[in-house]
Amino acid sequence: MLKFLIFCTLAVAINAEIAEEEDVLVLKKSNFDEALQAHPNILVEFYAPWCGHCKALAPEYAKAAGMLKAESSDIRLAKVDATEETELAQEYGVRGYPTIKFFKGGDKESPKEYSAGRQADDIVNWLKKRTGPAVATLNEVTDAESLIADNEVAVIGFFKDAESAGAQAYEKAAQAIDDIPFAKTSSDAIYSKFEVSKDSVVLFKKFDEGRNTFDGELTKEALQSFVKANQLPLVIEFTEQTAPKIFGGEIKSHILMFLPKAASDFQDKMDQFKKAAEGFKGQILFIFIDSDIDDNQRILEFFGLKKEECPAIRLITLEDEMTKYKPESDAITAESITQFCKLFTEGKLKPHLMSQDIPKDWDKNPVKVLVGKNFEEVAFNPSKNVFVEFYAPWCGHCKQLAPIWEKLGEKYKDSADTIVAKMDSTANEIEAVKVHSFPTLKFFPAGEERKVIDYNGERTLEGFTKFLESGGKEGGAPAGDDDDDLEPEVRSSEQRCSEVHRRHSCGHR
Repeated sequence: MLKFLIFCTLAVAINAEIAEEEDVLVLKKSNFDEALQAHPNILVEFYAPWCGHCKALAPEYAKAAGMLKAESSDIRLAKVDATEETELAQEYGVRGYPTIKFFKGGDKESPKEYSAGRQADDIVNWLKKRTGPAVATLNEVTDAESLIADNEVAVIGFFKDAESAGAQAYEKAAQAIDDIPFAKTSSDAIYSKFEVSKDSVVLFKKFDEGRNTFDGELTKEALQSFVKANQLPLVIEFTEQTAPKIFGGEIKSHILMFLPKAASDFQDKMDQFKKAAEGFKGQILFIFIDSDIDDNQRILEFFGLKKEECPAIRLITLEDEMTKYKPESDAITAESITQFCKLFTEGKLKPHLMSQDIPKDWDKNPVKVLVGKNFEEVAFNPSKNVFVEFYAPWCGHCKQLAPIWEKLGEKYKDSADTIVAKMDSTANEIEAVKVHSFPTLKFFPAGEERKVIDYNGERTLEGFTKFLESGGKEGGAPAGDDDDDLEPEVRSSEQRCSEVHRRHSCGHR
């Protein structure tokens, strides 16, 4: 009994040490292990106080924490200020903010990366899927009604025989989808309430048609595709909260409409856009971007657009190589958008490559200025060795490199066969080079072979000089080799996508 009392006293003391803010546990190095012992299932956000994305997440994160606490769930939400708790941040590989990890069963060695959306419902549903059954059982009509009322999207499988092949396929599909609640029922009353006459799967949602009924062979893959195609609105607005759903979805072809919400014809254009979307469900994601919002300006910049040029339509594929497309017509009608998308799905569109006009003084300074329109002529000049920095004006690494690059240009300004150049890759695109990170440094040696060599050496004047004097051998690698020893501003597939949609995680300062 004495041992039991001591244990209880210690448990109370441990819990008392962990402060809470809006139902979110505040963790530090000193109480992290104790928190994992006290709470077997805990989601931890590593954040930076200055990070705008963390600030945007905060109210939804707190709401999710409150929802779980109100249910007396054993799942807790916590946060760590990674700028203060640097040891913890390093231990768990925090490279950007927010980084969110799930610790299950007190296991601190291999936490699961959080992979769903940034709204309270997304967080709660993901956690429940990780800790409970993938499919809940509904016995009463009120249970089904509550499930539908409490969630933006919910899926119910209607199966009289829970052991049937269809029911088993449904269970497997549910296990594979983290951010939506799945339930099943065999209740005659629930069948009747929702006018279901035979075994089927119905997706209920609070937008567009309100519900979608699966029609096809009940397989895991077919059910997954059905849910993925119908879980998002026909047109989804890009926001901080919807970004993970946009990036994390299986649909990698996105058409974007840039339009100010304040425009007098906003609703008319939105109706036209939505009408066109009906014909491409599951093939192309239709996204609306409010061109008046300051945080969306980098997206406009990425497509070479200015506020005054909106409304505008653009299409992009977010595969290994991002490719942009621009419609020939500026008209925003269901017919013109449908035709544009049809040509895209049939592979009949040519990529749209942006280019600034050639500056009159592009070759007057030691570092030559390249744009899309003069790149081919300069970089692939068979009599010149051309070393190019592909940069972004907002990139911190590029700003650090700038004075060194200028010194390199000065060093070779009188060379007869070597050119040092730079190109703003946010405003210029070329077929020969796909830029995935900033800065990207590539060498185009003289000759007719059109060779391209990646620079992977030190970003110093000495390193660059050795590279050029060796003909691209010291510090170089054939184009396409990985550059893991560099620290580019944009790296992962999610971050590359966010070149389009503005990075939704903050990097270290």
